[in-house]
Amino acid sequence: MNKIKLLFFATIRDRAGTKSMELDVPEDLTVQGLKDKISTDYPNLKESMKSVLITINREYAFDEAVIPQDAEMAMFPPVSGG
Repeated sequence: MNKIKLLFFATIRDRAGTKSMELDVPEDLTVQGLKDKISTDYPNLKESMKSVLITINREYAFDEAVIPQDAEMAMFPPVSGG
């Protein structure tokens, strides 16, 4: 198993009810797999997982990226500006 740290920001933090958590995940889990797991394990975050922006060790990550050992991951809602 791979232990990761998840950080939540803005509205996702509000829905999670916490600013961070640690999870044990399978070693070959992808970002999409993590989003699926969170949607299942934490139903109040399911809607957020459809458009969440994710970083791994402070770099943006795509759904197919495999999560490395001891990663620090962050989840942000989509942002818009003008």
